[in-house]
Parts: sequence; structure tokens; C-alpha cells
Amino acid sequence: MLSINKFYNLKTILTSFLLILASYVFAQDKIVLDIQIQGNKKLKTFFIKNISNVEVGQVLDSTIIQQDILRLKRLPSVSHAYYQVIPASNNQYHVIYNIEENLTLIPSANIFTTNDNEFAYRLGVNEFNVLGRSIAFGGFYQKDIYGSYAINFRAPYLFSNKLGLAINFQDLTTLEPVFFDNETANYKYNNISYEVLGLYEIDFKKRFELGINYFTEDYRFKGENINGRPELNVKKWLLKGIYEYNKLDYHYQYISGFRSMFNGQYVTSTNDVLPDFFIGWNDFSYFERVGEKGNWANRLRIGLASNDDTPFAPFSVDNNLNIRGVGNIIDRGTGVIVLNTEYRYTLYEKKWFVLQGNSFIDAGSWRNPGGDFGDFGESRNIRVYPGIGLRFIHKNIYNATFRIDYGYGITSNATNGLVFGIGQYF
Repeated sequence: MLSINKFYNLKTILTSFLLILASYVFAQDKIVLDIQIQGNKKLKTFFIKNISNVEVGQVLDSTIIQQDILRLKRLPSVSHAYYQVIPASNNQYHVIYNIEENLTLIPSANIFTTNDNEFAYRLGVNEFNVLGRSIAFGGFYQKDIYGSYAINFRAPYLFSNKLGLAINFQDLTTLEPVFFDNETANYKYNNISYEVLGLYEIDFKKRFELGINYFTEDYRFKGENINGRPELNVKKWLLKGIYEYNKLDYHYQYISGFRSMFNGQYVTSTNDVLPDFFIGWNDFSYFERVGEKGNWANRLRIGLASNDDTPFAPFSVDNNLNIRGVGNIIDRGTGVIVLNTEYRYTLYEKKWFVLQGNSFIDAGSWRNPGGDFGDFGESRNIRVYPGIGLRFIHKNIYNATFRIDYGYGITSNATNGLVFGIGQYF
């Protein structure tokens, strides 16, 4: 049996051993000596360090470094990023972030046809890296029978590495089809809006936006209004909230991972002409690399709005939004379920240029204004459009993807047609 003195001696020896062992283990930790940024020209070094989570003096953690790299690759100003870890001395390491920048001053020019088969165009310019801090500022002018323009400002890291601001203005005028029971009527539609949004990044994967929009909507019947079709001129307030969960990883034209984005809005008017209403939708996106040159892309949109029986329902069936080949705004609804799936394959790649082919299926259904959930299963509301397309991609210019798709309907009352655009469809 151990005496009390021997017990305490053993306890002291054991404690000393554990302290020495802990000191040894701590001494073996790999410590970040410094953070170096290479390859950036316009993007500021202090900005990159400010939005990064790796800090000088902390224990080297590859998980944190990889998160920083993914965050950098999501910036419009970065086409690609990677890191290196180089030993220094005394178990300290240099962390080096290598940046390949995008060209971010981007002019844009779109030409398309209207419902009356007249040519329309949109000319614009955007800078996505103002002051070298990944601030976006730009606008456009559009001639689509009527003239329209917009100005946009977006700075996700304006105040800190989590808090930012967006301000948007638009004066948009178009010729819109509005659907009544027995006919389609054309309206001159004007929307003048002012929007302010606060942007907050919760962590690497999650962010939200919250803001307010004040706008005026004006619907004027085109032609002789012998049937007394309704016309509107109403001022409205819109409260908007957006929540995004993002696990996407980018490698030039290839994307992999999952993203969910919810957009919810509450709209109230300044008079009693129209009732207040809610609208909300969620986009679920899933991307997977297939071999060396393939990319499988998917988007599922589910949306509902207040189910008012009105010809001015918020969801529309349209070429440029959801179903390629269906036509420009062929129907409206108060609920939507749309699935877009496509396989993208790199046909040719040389330095900065990529030619990509794709085959797709767009399918969706809508709830009629004032209808019920059974409308989603009605054959007259279901659209299925397979098709093929091409992408002409510049790897070092942000969003420089010119796309052309041909969709062919296989459901009742189907159409077919070409769809042009800038950027991937989704």
C-alpha cells in the first residue's frame, strides 16, 4: 500500500509529465507566419485579407483555407483561385493565395424579338470590381417598343467582411400580354421602382438580404378599349427577404454542389384598389461534375402567391425565365413548379475560350389565378420542352457566356423556338 507521501510524489510526477507532453504537442502545431496574395492586379490585397478567415498567428487549418478559396472563387472579379502552404522556420508556415482575375468592366448587348416579331435590344455596361473591392455598379438602356433603363449598385462587403448594401433603380416599360377568360389583351406596362437592401453573410455557407422597395405600376390597355378592360395606376411598397444556403464550388466553367435560395415578398398598395398579397419561391440547384468535361445541372423552382383571381398574376410562363421555346409570356399563374435539367459538355477548350454543348429538358406547371392545387395536374397547364443548345464562353471575363438554345414542346398546344441570352440559363 502506497504511503501518502509516495502518492503525492507520483501525482506530481504524472502532472509534470502531462504538462511537458502538452507543451510538446502545442509546440508541434503548425502556425501561420504570414498570408501572401499573388496574381491580383485590380482586386486589392487588403480586401482579400479582410474577407478571409485565416489569420496570422493562428494554428494552420486547411479547412479554413479551403473555405477562403471557395469564397474567393465566388467573387465576380475572380475566375480561379488556389493556395499554397510553404514551410518557414520553427514550425511556422507561409500561406499563399493565388488569384486569377476576371475582366470585370463588361459591356453588354442583347438583341431579341417581341411578341409582335419586332426587334428589340438592350445595351448596358457593368463594373463588378469598383475600387478593387468586388463592388458592382452599372446599368442598361432597353428599347422594346418602349424605352427603359436601370441603375444598380451592389457592395456585399461595404461595411465589414459580413455586412453590405445594395441599391437599385429601374424605369421599365414593356408591352405585356394579359390573359382574360376568352382573349389575350395587350397592355403598356410601366414599373418605376426604388429598392434598398441590407446584405449580411452569416457564415461561409449562409447569407440573407432584407430590404424595401417602393414602386409604381401602371397598366394601360393598348387599342380601343371597347370592352372596358381594367386599367391600373397604383403605388406599392414591397418588403423583401432572401435567404441563401450555398455549397457550390466553381472551377472555370464547371460547377459542383448544392444551393438553395428562398425569396419572399409582401406587397401592399397605398390605396384600396388592390389587396395586399404574399409571394414566395425557392430555387433548389444541384450541380455535379461528370468525368473530365461533363457537368450535370439542375434547378427546381417551387413558388406560391396569394391566390387572387386577377389577370395580373405574378408568375409567368416565359422563354427567358423558365421554359425554353415556349414563347414570351404565354400564361400567368399564382403558383409554379418548374424543373430544369441539362447536361453540359465541353466540346472545345483553348486557353481563354470554351465551346460547350448542352441538351436539356424544361418542364413545369402552374396554378391558375383563383384556382386550386389540382391545377398543377391539369394537362393544359403542363409544359414539357426538351432541346439542345450551345455556349460560347470566355473564361476570364465575368459572366461572358453567350448562349443559344432551341426548345421543342411535346405537350398539348406546344410551340418551339430559339432562345438567346447572356450567362448560363441557370
